[in-house]
Amino acid sequence: MQIGFIGVGNMARAIIDGLLATKAVAGTDLHVHSGHLEHYQAYADKIGAHIAPDNATVVADSDVVFLAVKPQITPDVLTEISGTFASRPAYLVSMVSGFDLAALGAHLTASQPILRIMPNLNVAIAAGMTAYAPNAAASVDDQTKAVIGLLAQIGGTVALPEADFATFVGLAGSSPAFVYQFIDAMASVGVKYGLSKKVAVQIAAQAVAGSAQLVLNRDASPADLADAVASPGGTTIRGMLAMQAAGFQNAVVAGLDATIAMDKGE
Repeated sequence: MQIGFIGVGNMARAIIDGLLATKAVAGTDLHVHSGHLEHYQAYADKIGAHIAPDNATVVADSDVVFLAVKPQITPDVLTEISGTFASRPAYLVSMVSGFDLAALGAHLTASQPILRIMPNLNVAIAAGMTAYAPNAAASVDDQTKAVIGLLAQIGGTVALPEADFATFVGLAGSSPAFVYQFIDAMASVGVKYGLSKKVAVQIAAQAVAGSAQLVLNRDASPADLADAVASPGGTTIRGMLAMQAAGFQNAVVAGLDATIAMDKGE
């Protein structure tokens, strides 16, 4: 399978890095183009990708094309590549923020299969989470299953109605930044009590990673697992109550609410 990327920014590179790390694709299977060659030529050369002279060539040389450009230039890019899509059966995967399937489809033929996705940065290490929604032309397409299978190589996947994509942005797209802040805050406490920052970060990050994995592996809610850690009258419940009194849960809800509202344009 030949895979194209129109746009080679952070998220596109995260997907590429994840696919290469899991050996789902080889660098020579990739065809890339973006607006400024000097920004991605070294990266493309490093991974062995083909650098296309323009966006239309990416479509012409690829079976699956990832659209990873900024929203403000998306209409112009779609206009540029629409003719090539009409002349060959390439599959379009869009990760353009704020551009729904209807807006994408307005620039292409009705028979063009489109999969809208929303990945998070953790796909770079094959530990990501990606939401997806197909258009009518892609919903019964065997290639859709193949593309979803490809995305499953770099983390979890979930089918969601487009109306729920903003919620996904809060829960998975932006939340890694919140988790990084949480890890850093815990590590700062380690430093307060005499640990080096490097060691404190390692301890905190592994605790978070292991806790998340346990949630995924056990048939128990996060609240039940927290209760299992918090012995009656012990140190953990005392800390949990202190965090609750300081507004921990309310802060998490407020942060996610703000993120979701922003994505919805509210």
